Amino acid sequence: SDHSYGNAIVESMKQWLGINGEVIILTFLPGLLFLDSYNINVHLFIQSFWQLVVFAFPMVLGGTYLTALVAYYFFPYGWSFDLCMTFGSILSGKYTRRPLFPSIRCICFPLILTIILSLLSSGLHEATDPVAVAVLLNELGAPPRLKMHISGESLMNDGSAVVFYTIFSSRFFYEFGLDGIGEEIGWGKGFALFFRLAFGGAAIGLAFGIGTVFILFHLDRRLSGEDSVIQVVTTISAAYLSFFTSEILAHCSGIIAVLFCGVTVKAFGETLLNNLQLTHHFWEITEHLLNALLFALGGSVWGEIIGDQTYTEGQGRLFARQDWGYLALLYVLLMVIRMFLIYSFYPITKRIGIGTNWKESLFAAYGGLRGAVGIALALSLHAETIHFTSSIPNESAQMSFRTSTAKVFGFTGGIAFLTLFINATTCGPLLIKLGLVTPTETRKKVLENYRQHMIQFTLVEYVKLMTEDRFQTVDFMVMKEHIPFFNEITYDKFMIAVQKYKDITPSKGYLEPSIEHVIPYLYEPETSHPSNDEKVSPGLNETITDRRSILKSSTRRDSVANIRKNRRRRVATVYDLNEVFDEKEVREERMIFVHILRATYHRLIEHG
Repeated sequence: SDHSYGNAIVESMKQWLGINGEVIILTFLPGLLFLDSYNINVHLFIQSFWQLVVFAFPMVLGGTYLTALVAYYFFPYGWSFDLCMTFGSILSGKYTRRPLFPSIRCICFPLILTIILSLLSSGLHEATDPVAVAVLLNELGAPPRLKMHISGESLMNDGSAVVFYTIFSSRFFYEFGLDGIGEEIGWGKGFALFFRLAFGGAAIGLAFGIGTVFILFHLDRRLSGEDSVIQVVTTISAAYLSFFTSEILAHCSGIIAVLFCGVTVKAFGETLLNNLQLTHHFWEITEHLLNALLFALGGSVWGEIIGDQTYTEGQGRLFARQDWGYLALLYVLLMVIRMFLIYSFYPITKRIGIGTNWKESLFAAYGGLRGAVGIALALSLHAETIHFTSSIPNESAQMSFRTSTAKVFGFTGGIAFLTLFINATTCGPLLIKLGLVTPTETRKKVLENYRQHMIQFTLVEYVKLMTEDRFQTVDFMVMKEHIPFFNEITYDKFMIAVQKYKDITPSKGYLEPSIEHVIPYLYEPETSHPSNDEKVSPGLNETITDRRSILKSSTRRDSVANIRKNRRRRVATVYDLNEVFDEKEVREERMIFVHILRATYHRLIEHG
């Protein structure tokens, strides 16, 4: 029975390989890309657009060509240059998604490994998905510019890589010599096809995005939960229809169409969603399921290719020992190529858009992970090769083409595997080592000021509670155990809170707080600040008698003078234009304020 289970897995995999490659791409890519497009920061995306264009098109074309040279001159497989360029287009993009690569060489091991790595890939999603990388960068305090480069470049590279893949795979399929299969595309036609794929996909995506916003506007009624469900259905319909229209009907780039559709909906339709959380949760679940299914399928095919003799005519495994060596060499050369391309365009990218620096460029080069889109393209290439070559009468030629695309898929899976377990696991330490997450002195000051305000606000609320009979017997030591920053409270800070509570409370509603059980547990006073009122609370016991000396009375005239003095100081601080400020410090304070304002705005949107 174990043998039958093993055969069932292999037969299921072969059934998937029989599916048309366009169906595989149409099934997975729209659902994987729309959420990433929607989650992008539209403002930064517009500002950095030309930077992302440089990352996506000239750099991807350069990476495609250099990777093709490696495959053509270093690999001993005799691949045609068109296949090498197709291979380069698959690996040249920067796909930050979660890979999964189980093997099904034996009977029970494949199923177990598939399940384990599926779960593992879900856990490692936090390190490889662009949106999750952005969350990680947020937690570590990385610059917004770096987050934009990571997420924006991933999406744009997806689109450009598929454009180049479409061109060069057509040239490769033309080598089959079958009527209606492939096309011999020259340089002139290639550039024309490139512009049609890119700009046509962008136009179609914008059209579907505007149409989606129009529908969301008419569904923005908040009358029932059904309207929210219809809005979610509208977004998923827009994602798949824009991809289908662009890729299948108009023969343009479906990925670029989904990208521009998602960005348009984010820019103009986010405030029209009745239930923003429902939409996000639906797309997160959809993306998670599609990733798990894609990599379970890709991992099974990869395991079958590297461990079986189906494509090798009995001459040993497809992936022999020397092939694993070539895989390691390819990984190293791909890292060198990406570093070379990043720093070759560095003089341009640091002067346009939102700029960059050498540290951020180094991290972007190292974080170029390969995953979902590359696996989907390689799987599609292999599936279409099996489908097309079934019409070739020469079995030797048929086996040669299938072996070549199987090798391509094997190397693609291997590179994704290596970038997952090497690059993804070391991105965090590298980010810290480069100092990209080190908070500046200004940010530290803002955080410390916020912390002090939080402590003072909490103390005032605590003093307010002390006016109620039910809280007057609460042991302050218990409070210190449960509220850590209460351990830092001094006598002076506490008395300031008592006075502040008195100042903000109307005289008719003011009640004296019972603080005699709190004072004995406080630190010695830091300084002797005069109080505006000698009598803070009636009935203080003898333990605080020696502290009364620091509570000096002052007249009403002195209090008014202090208020006027503080008011003049406050006005001078805010409006004195002659005072010299640190430009970088002021700029960062403004950025922090804008970030807080934007976060508050989005919280209001989420609550309708």
